[in-house]
Amino acid sequence: MRFSNRTNWNTEESDLARAHRLRREAGLPIADLTASNPTRCRFTYPTDLLSALTGLAALDYDPQPRGQLAARQAVCAYYTAHGAALEPSQIILTTSTSEAYSFLFRLLCDPGGEILTLRPGYPLFDFLATLDDARLKPAPLAYDHGWQIDIAELRRSITPETRAIVVVHPNNPTGHFIKPWEAAELARLCREFDLSLIVDEVFLDYSFDQAPSSFASGLDGVSVFVVSGLSKIAGLPQMKAAWIVATGPEHAHALARLEVIADTFLSMNAPVQCALPAWLNSRAGIQNQILSRVKENLAELDRQLTRLPAAERLKVEGGWYAVLRNPALQPDEQTVLTLLDRGVWVHPGYFFSMPESGWLVISLLTPVTEFRSGVTLLVNGLGTDQPGNKSAV
Repeated sequence: MRFSNRTNWNTEESDLARAHRLRREAGLPIADLTASNPTRCRFTYPTDLLSALTGLAALDYDPQPRGQLAARQAVCAYYTAHGAALEPSQIILTTSTSEAYSFLFRLLCDPGGEILTLRPGYPLFDFLATLDDARLKPAPLAYDHGWQIDIAELRRSITPETRAIVVVHPNNPTGHFIKPWEAAELARLCREFDLSLIVDEVFLDYSFDQAPSSFASGLDGVSVFVVSGLSKIAGLPQMKAAWIVATGPEHAHALARLEVIADTFLSMNAPVQCALPAWLNSRAGIQNQILSRVKENLAELDRQLTRLPAAERLKVEGGWYAVLRNPALQPDEQTVLTLLDRGVWVHPGYFFSMPESGWLVISLLTPVTEFRSGVTLLVNGLGTDQPGNKSAV
């Protein structure tokens, strides 16, 4: 059988995945500091959550490419709370933000077209771009008393094949929110080079300070596509509901093309669309729990890191993760394997396109008791097991 080159991935189990699997199969304890699924993190969901799926309207098959009107109106109401006035006609419903990205890559790129992405970042884009015959080109986020976009480097990365810039607001895993001056610079680049801006706002509601603005309000003279969904907003990744919001000077033309793409697949199911307004309306319950959890865990992490002055917890403004910078004395993969032997599981930084040594990523979503014990193991492990460090912590 002959396969396409776009699926020519290395699917062999990695050393890290194998070590984790073997420890689980052996029944040994693991404090999981990589948790990303809120449905498995002991939050309390309404007992009648699934009743929203049982309405009679869900029995009617009404194939609307952009999604049911009531569901899109609920999305508009969500953005109204963020100060953005939208019309339902500006919204395309999708089953996930992954599908939303795929639709946008197909909309904007011919084969070989380039998409600029900021690094560090979640590795999902690499697979999506390959499947859609687009090319990703990374540009760095810089860290200097906080994360910021390296605008000069971003400009240097633009070529005649570049079609869009993707930003995550706030970034995953750094928790960096795009500042007004950065938004202004992004808009200037997009206008100068005729680029679109794709903004992922799945973590928008999880700010540790004041509520940030949504890019759904638009940028002057720029085609902006905002993607988000229930996975993070309502803590419901299993319900598979997301959307694209289109703004800017050519948004009507873009939406007409997106409608054809959506109509080709018609992937949204009726019960979830019928339930979406109720789930969005009840989002505060789960969001308050998640925010309380991540803030408590962040405080616990900082408290324990006072015992490990060689490690630095980088500034984070929102989201579910914390980034640690520790002495780059060995590859992070070896550090993670050593920590796993001690009973704690963390992400190596290179998973998020950070350098191979000196970076660890920790989830703040883990239940509090498990998180506390996991951080204790982490701090003790980093204090005693790194090469060149002979003193116990």
